[in-house]
Amino acid sequence: MTDVRPAETGVPEIDLTDPEVLRDPAAVYGRARERSPLARLLAPGMRPMWVLTRHEGARAMLGDPRFRLSADSFTRPAGIPEHCLAHMRTMQEMEGPEHTRLRGLVSPAFTARRTAEFRPRIEPIVDNLLDELPDHAEDGSVDLLAHFARPLPIGVICELVGIPEPDRPRWREYGAAVAAGWGQAFADAIPGIMEGAEAAVVHRRAEPGDDLISDLIRAQADDGDRLGDTELVTFVWHLVLAGQTPTNLIANAVDTLLRHPDQLAALREDPGLMPQAVEELTRWCGPQLLTIPRHPREDVEMGGVLIREGEPVTAAIVSANRDPRVFADPDRFDIGRAPGAPGHLGYAHGPHFCLGASLARAQTEIALTALLRRLPDLALAGASHGAGHIPDPGTWRLAALPVTL
Repeated sequence: MTDVRPAETGVPEIDLTDPEVLRDPAAVYGRARERSPLARLLAPGMRPMWVLTRHEGARAMLGDPRFRLSADSFTRPAGIPEHCLAHMRTMQEMEGPEHTRLRGLVSPAFTARRTAEFRPRIEPIVDNLLDELPDHAEDGSVDLLAHFARPLPIGVICELVGIPEPDRPRWREYGAAVAAGWGQAFADAIPGIMEGAEAAVVHRRAEPGDDLISDLIRAQADDGDRLGDTELVTFVWHLVLAGQTPTNLIANAVDTLLRHPDQLAALREDPGLMPQAVEELTRWCGPQLLTIPRHPREDVEMGGVLIREGEPVTAAIVSANRDPRVFADPDRFDIGRAPGAPGHLGYAHGPHFCLGASLARAQTEIALTALLRRLPDLALAGASHGAGHIPDPGTWRLAALPVTL
């Protein structure tokens, strides 16, 4: 297997098309990490990319203002209607004062306190999806990804944003298309999301309610600055795009717990362990393998290697989160692991630390708590052992999660 090869520079090279990279990225990046704090990522048709393999370097790069996100860091699916493009540039693509301004206006709506207040509105969404699960059973099993983990985040977003109840089944279809990744269904969903967001903004400007749009309309900086309508619609799109993380985190978490019966039993015995269990699950099987690429504004030395201005750089979250320099016995899944500084990088770090981290944690905690309480005999179905993960070098995600209830 040639997943990690010595380059002339002495820096390991990782071929993103190698089946071993796709099958077991933690092992491949782990071997590279123990050889060097940096590696090179290679793939046909892709510009070679630097990758930080260790926790210290990854965290440093993500917090270093010399490394910036830009339009070059992102790709756009083909076929997006022209009138939607004005809403496609989200806060993720912004840096400096532009990013600081927008984040300052929206971040008060995503504090831990606001998330705690919102938790009672997530619980009935979870319960309704669990109520529907038996209706989706075929031959004694049901796909928990398709019928629980995938519709949950978009249901939460609809509740958060204030999408009218009659429109929510259509938004569930939008969420499924976005969660599935780039493709024609993804592009086809974008106009509907934009139109629904525009309608929600117009409605809430006329009739404020108890929802995120109303909060953001009321949000005002000390200098009187407010969000415009285009910014509000763009932010809803950002929520839909970035808010799919719990889909894969919840599916990965259930799969992991069912494959570690001792840890599952400990969690069932003491539900109070759930918050730290979710942190350990995020560290162990979080869906994001690599961060969005950054580009240095100038030549920067990292880990003894000179990275030239403009060369793409990413951080291997999958490797940093199992770095033995930070985590004791890092390849062991342990829900009793005591949280400590500096912690995992499952939600990145620095100015672009995930704004919705508290909300993602709450969704995952509520979903897993309800699953374990209501389905004491939950088990992997026989077919699940062959379902496997989608071969995606950037995201650790299941193709399906068949379970018996």
